[in-house]
Amino acid sequence: MASKKSYKQPPKPEKTGKIETTDTKILAFVGRCDNAGELESLIKNATKLGNTTVAEAAFRKRISLIADASPGTVEHDFWQTVHAFEYALTAERGKNTRLSRTRLKVAKVGVVQTLRDWDAGSQETEGFRMLLERGMPEFTGEAITLRHPEHFEAQTLEAARERLTVAGVDLNGLR
Repeated sequence: MASKKSYKQPPKPEKTGKIETTDTKILAFVGRCDNAGELESLIKNATKLGNTTVAEAAFRKRISLIADASPGTVEHDFWQTVHAFEYALTAERGKNTRLSRTRLKVAKVGVVQTLRDWDAGSQETEGFRMLLERGMPEFTGEAITLRHPEHFEAQTLEAARERLTVAGVDLNGLR
């Protein structure tokens, strides 16, 4: 009779604080990674495994990969928001989702004017509500406006502050 091979479980990763050492290595990889496909796979796998720390880090890194704008600019922040929202909607709906009307408006009037129009509206936009529901207040047009006050009039800045405050968003956490 052939002998059975025994399978020995690999040791569990050591815990160091709240994050396992394996997660620390993965988070370091996320920080170095500039490949959108790899990050998307990592988001999907971490989500399946219930590892919200890794999924969130990979998601934020993925949406930071904006080729058309320099980090720290209003344009970069705006396109990061568009990508975050599109990615979230695509994941929820199970099909590729693009913010076509937003993209058309930007092509017509530009990023700054699009943000001005969003902030100047008397009511919050559907996108604003949806981003808050998904725990992403820093990606709202209002948050972008407050991070880049040099592009906006006092009235627009006040409208953005008011909308976020009424929604219960901590303005200090948006930077």
